[in-house]
Amino acid sequence: MSVSPTLSTTQPDPFDPAVAETATLMRFDLMDRTARVRSIARRHGPHVLHDVEVLELHLARAGQEDAGAAADALIARFGGLAAALAADRAELGRHVGEEAVFDLKLLRETAVRVAAAALPGRQPLSSSSAVQIYLKTLMAGLPREEFWVIFLDRKNQLLTSERLGQGTVDHAPVYPREVLRRALELGASAMILVHNHPSGDPSPSRQDLEMTKTIADAAKMLGLHVWDHMIVGGARVLSLKSEGLM
Repeated sequence: MSVSPTLSTTQPDPFDPAVAETATLMRFDLMDRTARVRSIARRHGPHVLHDVEVLELHLARAGQEDAGAAADALIARFGGLAAALAADRAELGRHVGEEAVFDLKLLRETAVRVAAAALPGRQPLSSSSAVQIYLKTLMAGLPREEFWVIFLDRKNQLLTSERLGQGTVDHAPVYPREVLRRALELGASAMILVHNHPSGDPSPSRQDLEMTKTIADAAKMLGLHVWDHMIVGGARVLSLKSEGLM
């Protein structure tokens, strides 16, 4: 005598964690990568995302096709989120569209302005942590050396910061006459010199020390003070004054 197989009429328990997890994975399998990343960010907050995922969502918002692959390509090419945001427009344009390039540059500018917002009305000389955060944000991932000057008023409060030189991976042209001319135009009383080392090592070169002395000596003749020269290398900021080098 044959026996018919018994069919189970028991329904899966929707409150069983294993069943719920399986259902979630099945839903995610039906979604593309960017949608999954966005879903995770909405559920748990953007802070749980990896850098490449943050980049992916920004690219997607800018209308970039296949944002996930584009984000992977940018991280692989430039080595990280900060370097991707700091890359040249032309170089970025080889990997993503024009609107995405604009969005990434806008994102970087927003980050710099947020970091700079802590400086007005304060004395950079006594707010070293705020200055270092600003400088690390300003210089993060730059592919070439840049020379900046933080101009201060008579109370040593911030007037403005400006880029006065941009160069190669290991040199930025600095013209003392232009630095002093700009200081006089702004009515500045003092300055903090700043430049970056894309290598990540903030140790000063002989040329750095000579340039600092040249500008400081010329400034003194005009009644201006050079309080410090800060070098940004990766996540480190070296102060020549703190090191006893000026």
